[in-house]
Amino acid sequence: MTGLKALAVTSELFPLVKTGGLAEVTGALPKALRAHDIEVRSLVPGYPAVLAALAETNTVHSFADLFGGEARLIAGALPEGIHVLVVDAPHLYLRPGGPYAGPDGMDWPDNAQRFAALGRVAAEVALGLLPGWVPDLVHGHDWQAGLAPAYLAVSGRPRPATLTTIHNLSYQGLFPATLLDALRLPHSAFAPDGVEFFGKIGFLKSGIHFADQISTVSPTYAREIQTPAEGRGLEGLLRARADRLIGIVNGIDDTVWDPAADPHLAKHYSFRSLGSRTANRKAVQQRFGLDEDETAPLFSVVSRLVWQKGMDLLLSILPSVAATGAQIAVLGSGDRALERGVMEAVTDHPGQAAVVLGYDETLAHLLQGGADAILVPSRFEPCGLTQLCALRYGCVPVVARVGGLADTVIDANPAALGDGVATGFQFAPVSAEALADGISRAATLFRDQAQWRKVQRRGMTRRLGWDRAGEEYAALYRATVALPR
Repeated sequence: MTGLKALAVTSELFPLVKTGGLAEVTGALPKALRAHDIEVRSLVPGYPAVLAALAETNTVHSFADLFGGEARLIAGALPEGIHVLVVDAPHLYLRPGGPYAGPDGMDWPDNAQRFAALGRVAAEVALGLLPGWVPDLVHGHDWQAGLAPAYLAVSGRPRPATLTTIHNLSYQGLFPATLLDALRLPHSAFAPDGVEFFGKIGFLKSGIHFADQISTVSPTYAREIQTPAEGRGLEGLLRARADRLIGIVNGIDDTVWDPAADPHLAKHYSFRSLGSRTANRKAVQQRFGLDEDETAPLFSVVSRLVWQKGMDLLLSILPSVAATGAQIAVLGSGDRALERGVMEAVTDHPGQAAVVLGYDETLAHLLQGGADAILVPSRFEPCGLTQLCALRYGCVPVVARVGGLADTVIDANPAALGDGVATGFQFAPVSAEALADGISRAATLFRDQAQWRKVQRRGMTRRLGWDRAGEEYAALYRATVALPR
């Protein structure tokens, strides 16, 4: 089958709107699929930033009433030929704040309607709203797109194939059952074999139940979410649909993350010129006020400072790590208590540990290009992009053996070092003691610079871009379209 058409349904799309890795994926995947003769149009909400970024648009349909107000569907294009369809519904999306919450940080009270509208428009497009362009497949991303397969299923009309991708099962889109009529769902749909989930309307549950295929962002995470420990109540449904569940590891944009051309670095380098990383290492030490010690291993953290990311574990051992002579540079923000704890901890170790609260894209790139290693002690991690960027930059990852971290980092055990395949360090269980052991192993290997360079080079020469993931998604798209329905 050639000339496949796919509608991607997403609440975020880089470079239009981004809060995390979801936008990176949905922004990069259409470009990767183009090489496989798959045309993707991405359906996104008309947030102010989205509308402002599109210089030229064309209204392709108008809605007299889309969940409480008039709306229109507009078409536009981004650089590199990425085509978008935007749900311009001012009563739902034209407001300050982020995609999901207002300036006060509280979720918008009408998020159910806001993202039901996204799913409803997706279903209408899938059913032929735009006669000149009818998709062969609808690809919904996360809970915000979860009702699209449900609307298609209850329509009773011939429909295209559907695929739901789970980026993070922790966010499910749960809303009161009393909204069933407001969301224009038939009462028959409110059942375990439908949109009902523990007495509520479950957007992600709907996407998982009604989609022809389900994917998530790493093979290990696909297995983990079928267990009570990580299934968040959906493990039974996921086990029942295990034959339709696949894990595909995300890629990174290797033109944005390229140490040979990165404008954020003090000096460019490649796996053939690792000595040039020294200039970036010094730049990191100067920016963070660390001692310019060439012998101390420099560990970095680029993360949200939250429980999921294991930042409390790092905080508990930070003083003992700094006491060994190692250096730690932290960039991130999140839980206020963890922010205060890290600030207090680094104050006790001037020259050895430092933190910059917040997120700074330039500094994130510099840390990848200058730190010796990066710490990713997540309690769970569906895929993770930080460790992929680190591999690309020769910043050796020290990661928890969970989810996509387990699938993308090859532990530097004696056998892997001997075979020349090691790319970093894994530790388990996810505990302070195991994290400390992983850091100690990395610091020990760092003293053997010849071996350390081999690990760096192996990571930097991995296939980390979207060409590999694009191949796998293209095969999944075609297999999904071929399924009976």
